[in-house]
Order: sequence, then structure tokens, then C-alpha cells
Amino acid sequence: MRVHHRTTVNARLLAVSVLALSSFFALLSLSARAEVTEITVSKEYGIGYLPYMIMEHEKLVEKHAKASGLGELKVIWQTFGGSGLTQGAILAGRLDFASSGVPWFLTLWDKTNGEVKSLGAMDSMPLYLNTRNAAVKSLKDFTEKDRIALPATKSSIQAMTLQMAAVQAFGPGNATKLDNLTVSLSHPDAMLALLSGISEIDSHFTSPPFQDLELKDSRIHKVANSYDILGGAATFIIASTTTKFYQANPKTYQAFVDALAESETFIGKNQREAAVIYLAMSGEKRLTADELTKMLGSPEYRFTMTPENVLKYASFMQSIGAMKTKPASWKDLFFPNVHSLPGS
Repeated sequence: MRVHHRTTVNARLLAVSVLALSSFFALLSLSARAEVTEITVSKEYGIGYLPYMIMEHEKLVEKHAKASGLGELKVIWQTFGGSGLTQGAILAGRLDFASSGVPWFLTLWDKTNGEVKSLGAMDSMPLYLNTRNAAVKSLKDFTEKDRIALPATKSSIQAMTLQMAAVQAFGPGNATKLDNLTVSLSHPDAMLALLSGISEIDSHFTSPPFQDLELKDSRIHKVANSYDILGGAATFIIASTTTKFYQANPKTYQAFVDALAESETFIGKNQREAAVIYLAMSGEKRLTADELTKMLGSPEYRFTMTPENVLKYASFMQSIGAMKTKPASWKDLFFPNVHSLPGS
């Protein structure tokens, strides 16, 4: 009887232990699933968005989410024709992670009192102002007959860089001197207009690879380079999300950060493969894999999370009234995972 009693007690203890363990693992599962099971991410056109394209093609976010214990995470990728649409979507809560030129991001940071911040830069790339007007050798040569296409007047990174260049060329107080010549067009449409030879659009402040494709035409020449205007390499595309998402979904946030870092490393180590992926996903037919691989190997093209000259844009925007708040440091604009990097 004593043996039977001891066996019964042990069996009960085992049952209690199994139940406790089951409850523990159930709580862990609930804890993991307290985070979102689906995220929406935006990108636009051009090589500047290549890190996001690699993340999509290689399913890197899903990979890192699963590795962190989140299970299956659904990632929805949306391609927008301009950062204005991205801004509206993230403010409306229809977007979890955004990507845009630096000024659009800074506007969001300012407009939301820092609620929107960056999880890291995506890349640094030079932006060219190209023209087919042979008489235009510098900004001072543009006349009322010229029209400069860019993604969005006054607010895009090209528009803001043009204003910075105008101050350098014409002096303080002349930031908007060339704004009346600008026209909002997506890069693909602007390139077609420029190369048509018949459109009133005779100039284009653009980005890779559109600027390189345009310069293959002997009628087109470069007037300005953003790196010259900024005094060095500068972040082109920047990734962002809301503080609300960052705080509510720490594992998902980290999975996304890790995926972005891996995509940038992937591009650096596999330029040819990255070029092939871009051409397949973008449908670009005017650029060969060899040409794009060479482009990606340029020392001017840096795929890095380190922000470069972001604060210079912020200071300029604040000086002309495009931003109300001037960040005291570039770190004010970024989440802590970037703070150890040598940003500017």
C-alpha cells in the first residue's frame, strides 16, 4: 500500500509539473504573439531602395522574425510613386515601416514631434541634376524656359538639395529662386520626358539608375552633383517607423533591423546577384547586369545604416522654415540601435 501511495503521489506531482510547463510555454507563445503578425512596408523606384528589394526577394524579415521566436510573420510590400503617399500612409497608421529621401523623413519627425524616427539609413548615393539644354553649364544658366523635373516640388530630397544649391549659387535668401522651374514627376516618367527631346521637361534632378541611363544619351549632361552641394557623401534613402510600433513590437522591430543590416551586407558581398535581383524586380530593360554591377561597385554608392550629413539637411530646413524644431544631435532623429554608429 505504501508503494502504491508513493506511486500515486509521484504521478500527481508529474501531472502538476506537466501542466505547469504547458502553461509556461503557452504564456511564452502568447507573449510572442502579443506582437503584430503582419507588417506593411513601403518602397519607391530606383537603386536607393535596393536594400528593401533584397529584403523582399530573400524574405529576410520573415527569416529573422522566425529566428527570434515570432513564428510566421506576413510582410506586405507596397511600391509608391512618391514620398508624399508614404507620409500620408504612415500618419494614417496604414504603414509600419517607411522609406524615403531624408527631407521627407525630417518633415515627418518634425510634424509628429519625434513620434516617427529612423531605424537606420539605407544608403548614401550621389544625386545628379541632368539637362539636355546645351547652354546650361551651371545653376546660373537656367532661364524661365527651362523645366526641372523632380519627385516632388519643395519637399523631396532633390528639391531640398536644389534649394541648398541655389543658396550657394545666388546667396542667402535665394533658396527658392529656381522653384518656379520645378515640376513634380516620378523618376521613370521624368526620364522618358527628358529623353523624348520634345517635352518641355529639359532637365531632371534624379537618382540612380535613372541619372546613369540619361547620361548614356549624348544629348544629356550633368549640371550638379549632390555630394558637391553637401560637401561630401550624404544619406539618400532612410528607413523609419513610429515610436508606438517600436515600443509595442520590440522583437518585430529588431527582426526588421537585422534584416536591413543583412540586406546591406548582401549587396556589398554579392553585387552581381543584387544587380540581377534589382533588374528582375524593377523590370528595367535599359540597363544590363554588367552595367548595374559596376555601378554598385562604385565607392560613391554605400549601402550602410550609418547616417551621413542628415543633420546638415535638418539644419538647412530649419533655417528656411521648412522645419520648426532643430534636432540638437543627429541621434535625436534615430532609435538607440543606431546611436553607436559614427553618424552625422
